[in-house]
Amino acid sequence: MKQYLIPFFISMVPLIELRGAIPVAQGMGLPILSSYIVCIIGNMLPVPVIYLFARKVLEWGADKPVIGGFFTFCLEKGQKGGRKLTEKAGRGTFLALLLFVGIPLPGTGAWTGTLAASILDMDFKSTIVAVMLGVLLAGVIMMTASVVGFSLI
Repeated sequence: MKQYLIPFFISMVPLIELRGAIPVAQGMGLPILSSYIVCIIGNMLPVPVIYLFARKVLEWGADKPVIGGFFTFCLEKGQKGGRKLTEKAGRGTFLALLLFVGIPLPGTGAWTGTLAASILDMDFKSTIVAVMLGVLLAGVIMMTASVVGFSLI
């Protein structure tokens, strides 16, 4: 059970998330299905908190001396992600958010997608469902890539 804590906590880290946690779990020799589930749970746990509080905290801290630069960077990243979603999706924001989170590219994922949805004022339920489906998709992609990658080594 202890060995699952490493991928669990890695999957909670912004920008790394489940995209990094699943390959780590496979490198540790953990069973694929159980590590997939643990990584999904770890990746999804921060999502409601991000949606409800991140935007407010970032806006509050954007003009503070020590943290302002980082908070402004995070806000701008969320706004940029939100603009991309809106430009590409129009009225299909739900599907765009799902794919934004689900396709494992640098700078995409549950953290950025949830922050973007919060900035776009998407409703809470739609955001959680779209992000969850996106995390499941990213997990399948990373699980497949990990299994194929480790079998080639």
